[in-house]
Amino acid sequence: MSFTSFLFVPTILFMIFVAPLWIIFHYKSKRKEETGLSEHERLQLEELLVKLDKMSDRIKTLEEILDDRHGSWRSKSDKERYHS
Repeated sequence: MSFTSFLFVPTILFMIFVAPLWIIFHYKSKRKEETGLSEHERLQLEELLVKLDKMSDRIKTLEEILDDRHGSWRSKSDKERYHS
């Protein structure tokens, strides 16, 4: 039995069974990536946006308190940026 005939059977088996499954699963995973966020990821994103809004409100309140009590707490460039 020659070397080429020794590789012929595994090559045919690969082409019949493995390659089609590989291609199917490859494109199935690509399609899943294109669908966007999963339900779990979307819920996490919404929770993060709610937390971001709360944090933004807290920072704004804290800055207002600091402006009232210690007007000179910001640097000159910060004052120009926030009061413009």
